[in-house]
Amino acid sequence: MSLKVTIKRWNAVARWTWGDHVDGDVCGICQMPFEGCPPGVKFPGDGAPVVWGKCAHAFHLQCISQWLTSKNSCPICRREWEFESSQGGPPVSFFLLFQPTTHSFR
Repeated sequence: MSLKVTIKRWNAVARWTWGDHVDGDVCGICQMPFEGCPPGVKFPGDGAPVVWGKCAHAFHLQCISQWLTSKNSCPICRREWEFESSQGGPPVSFFLLFQPTTHSFR
């Protein structure tokens, strides 16, 4: 008995990769691959660099930035969050400049 299969439609899929990302790893917060797009980003690598903590866990900068607005610990191991400076994490002043704020206009 043989099975005959007919392909009616085929869609090619491209895979984006970036030289500075670890292949196969995903962000511990959004669960999206590092070479993919985290929520709110339209194109891979567009404003979504990967940063590491001193605990060696890695996240999209956008994801860990949002997390740190309410907590000061690693989402995976719960150790106090500190950027690993050798991985190019942003300085503390980055978060002071980009904290969400509410403005009222009169």
